[in-house]
Amino acid sequence: MIESEASGIWYVGLSQNPEERLLQHNKGKSKFTSGHIPWKLLYTEKAGSIGAARKLEKYYKTSSGKRKLKKKLGR
Repeated sequence: MIESEASGIWYVGLSQNPEERLLQHNKGKSKFTSGHIPWKLLYTEKAGSIGAARKLEKYYKTSSGKRKLKKKLGR
């Protein structure tokens, strides 16, 4: 998960290399995130498989998933 330093919004995504993906977001290579540069890496979580990672991504994009992330981050 990344957070916009400009607007404070969160973006949840899936990547095998979060640091490299963060660089791409900060270079404006994603349509949605390009309007909220700069971004910082806020949270990562490893999953056992691509399928498990997709399920986590989908969950963290829900309101209950966002609440869980806020709790994990102490926010």
